[in-house]
Amino acid sequence: MDPINETHVSRPGLVVVDVAAADDDTALAFQQMLADRWATASAERTTHDVGQPGVRLRCYLDLRQPSAPDDAPLPVSAADPC
Repeated sequence: MDPINETHVSRPGLVVVDVAAADDDTALAFQQMLADRWATASAERTTHDVGQPGVRLRCYLDLRQPSAPDDAPLPVSAADPC
């Protein structure tokens, strides 16, 4: 995975989560559990590193913002992970 961009952790409450899992379904289900609780910029796909087991994904959380209902727009701080 690429190095973490300083902007993603520039303030308290901003979190970068790197996930390693056996398969896509497991990694994406874990990410969804995070998204159900906090505002998140979700990964749309996983990656696989050649020679490494399983899959990986990275998502960005804003613990200062609760997750928005499905039909509500995300707050600016959660919609822009940069």
